[in-house]
Order: sequence, then structure tokens, then C-alpha cells
Amino acid sequence: MYFQKDSRPNHQNCYRYEVTNRDDLVKVIIPFFGKHRLKLKSKQKDFKIFCELMKRIRNNEHLTKIGLIKMYLIKQKMH
Repeated sequence: MYFQKDSRPNHQNCYRYEVTNRDDLVKVIIPFFGKHRLKLKSKQKDFKIFCELMKRIRNNEHLTKIGLIKMYLIKQKMH
């Protein structure tokens, strides 16, 4: 975790928490945000898309060209 100072318009300083382990995403992060709903509708939508992408990764869809293209198109819907 680290503090990110941001001077761009319409942005604010915040803490960032990076996760690189897929198991942690599935077992910790997704359940946490499933239980503690995000406040902004745009973030809720992005979280739902993120969960869909993680489901596809767990099903190894990212290992085929067609699966990767489908995931890319889904990801483009994120804010």
C-alpha cells in the first residue's frame, strides 16, 4: 500500500493497494467489495466487469485468441 499524491483536476490524493496474486483477488478482494459495496455507480459497474473478467481468467479463456479478444472488448466498457 502506498499514498498517491495527485495534482490533476478532478482527482484527489488517495491510498493505493496493489494486488498481484490472482488467488488474493478471488479470495480476498472480490469478496470484500462484494460485501462492502462501492459508493459510485461507475465504480460498481467497473467492479462487475472486473469480476466477469476474473471469472473468464479462471476458466482460462484468456489463453485463446478468441477468448482474449472477447475479454478485451469487455474491458473496454470499464471507466
